[in-house]
Amino acid sequence: MGADTAAARLTALAADCVDHRFKGLPPDARGLTVGELTAQRRNLFTDGFTTPVLALSAERLTHNLALMESYAARHGLAFAPHGKTSMAPQLFHRQIEHGAWGITLAVPHQVWVAREFGVQRVFLANELVDAAALRRIAAELAADPDFRFVCYVDSVRGVELMAAALHGSARPVDVVVELAAGEGARTGVRTEAQCAAVADAVAATPTLRLVGVAGYEGEVPEADPARVHAWLGRLTALAVDFDKAGRFAGVEEVVVSAGGSAWFDAVADVFAEMPELSRPVLKLLRSGAYVSHDDGHYRRLTPFARVPEEGALHPAFRLWSQVVSRPSPEQAFVNAGKRDAAYDLDLPEAQVVRRDGRERPAEGVAVTGLSDQHGWLTTSAGADLEVGDWVGLGLSHPCTSFDKWQLIPVVEADGTVVDYVRTFF
Repeated sequence: MGADTAAARLTALAADCVDHRFKGLPPDARGLTVGELTAQRRNLFTDGFTTPVLALSAERLTHNLALMESYAARHGLAFAPHGKTSMAPQLFHRQIEHGAWGITLAVPHQVWVAREFGVQRVFLANELVDAAALRRIAAELAADPDFRFVCYVDSVRGVELMAAALHGSARPVDVVVELAAGEGARTGVRTEAQCAAVADAVAATPTLRLVGVAGYEGEVPEADPARVHAWLGRLTALAVDFDKAGRFAGVEEVVVSAGGSAWFDAVADVFAEMPELSRPVLKLLRSGAYVSHDDGHYRRLTPFARVPEEGALHPAFRLWSQVVSRPSPEQAFVNAGKRDAAYDLDLPEAQVVRRDGRERPAEGVAVTGLSDQHGWLTTSAGADLEVGDWVGLGLSHPCTSFDKWQLIPVVEADGTVVDYVRTFF
C-alpha cells in the first residue's frame, strides 16, 4: 500500500459523522464531521461536552512518544510498539513517525486494521494457526512486496497447521521461535531442545522462514531483576546457538525481540551485551502502554522509576465524570462506571474537582467501587464535593481504557480539543 493511500484513509477518519456511536461529545455537534468539530477547537469544559468523557492530554501524548523514541535510539533498539494497547491507526502512524520500525499486534483482526491504514511492518506476538487468516496474510504478502510480517511459532503442531494453510503461497511467512518465560508461564516453547525441534520443523516447510527468536519477559514467574535478566540471557543465547547451527542462513537480518512495558530496561541491558551474529540483528522492543502511560499499574512498574536519569513517562488519560448524587457526608456517586473506566487492574483514582471553572485537588475523595454506570466515592469529613461538580479520574491499564471509547478527544492543558483519536476494537 502506498503512503498516499494510507494518508488518504487516515484523512477519511475526519469525514466520519458525529452521532450516537461516540460518547461524551457535544449534542449540538451531531451531524458535523469529526474534522469540522476538530476545526471548531471547542473547550472540553465549556463548549458542550457531556460526562462521562475520556480525554487524552495532547502535551503528555507528545512527550511520551518522543521519550520512547529517544530511549530506543539511545540503546540501539528497534521499536515495534504493541498496537493492541490503543488500536488507534492515528497513534500507530505517530509512533512510526517517532521512529518505530513497525507495529506489534496480537490477533488477525488487529492486523487487518493496521493494514487498512497502511502499516507496512507487523510483528504478530502470537502463533497464528487460523487457516483463513493465514491465507489472507499470504495474499497480502503476494500483493505487496513491501509488506513485512513476522509471527511467533511455539510448537511443531503449529508449524504443521501453518504449512497446510500456506501450501502454494508465493512468499514464505517469516517466523520467530517463541521461548517461554518459564514453567507455568503463558505461551512459548518450554526448553531449548524443544525450540530446536520447532526450528527443524520450520526448516522443512518451504512456506515458512525462520528469522529469529522472541518472547515476553513480563511472564517470568515471580519476576525480579535477576530472574528477568536470566531469562533474557537464555533468549539471546538461543539466538546465538541457532546462528552457530546455521539456522538463519539466507536471511538478511536476525530478529531478537522482547520487551513489554515493565522490564524494557532489562531488555536494553541484556540486548546490549549480545554477541555479534553472522548477520545483522534487529533488536526489537515491543512496549505499548507507554503511549498514554497510566495512573496505576504502569506508574508502579515503569522502568523509568528504576532509571530516573532516562526520563519519565507522563499519564495522559483523564476520565471526566460528574457528581450525580451526594446522599451523605461520607458518600457520593459520579456518572462513570465499568462501561467507561478500566477496572481490571486497579480502580480509578479521584484526582481533581472542577466547579465554576476552577480546578483543585480531590482532597478527601476516593473511588471505592464501580457499578456499570456509577462510580462509588467515599468522602472524608469536610471534603468539598457537591452534586454537579466534575471529578477528573486517573485510570490504570491503558489497554482497557482505550477499548471503552471509540472517539477520544485530544485536549491541550487549557481544555482546547485539538484532535480526536478513533479506535478500532
